[in-house]
Amino acid sequence: MPIYNKLVRDLIPQIIEKQGKDLEAQILSEEEYYIELRKKIQEEVNEYLEAESDVDAVEELADVLELVRALARQHGSTIEEVGKVRKEKAENKGSFDEKFFLGHVED
Repeated sequence: MPIYNKLVRDLIPQIIEKQGKDLEAQILSEEEYYIELRKKIQEEVNEYLEAESDVDAVEELADVLELVRALARQHGSTIEEVGKVRKEKAENKGSFDEKFFLGHVED
């Protein structure tokens, strides 16, 4: 019997039940949920870093984006607001498109 002890997407318990399997799941408190979201985003970032193909990488990035959406809500915001902040930072500081790697700066 596999033990997972991790946050899963909302439909996973239903999918497992439709396969005729028994499961144990619970609804987390807000505090527990926030802690588990932070663990889950780290897990998904690690899976992205280990992805061996572009298809796998994009799938993991989709999971990261879904978690960013959930974490934005935890901070009283929205994914749209995160996007707005991202855009403002890109306008003021640039993006990462030019591939600059800063070595050092003289004082």
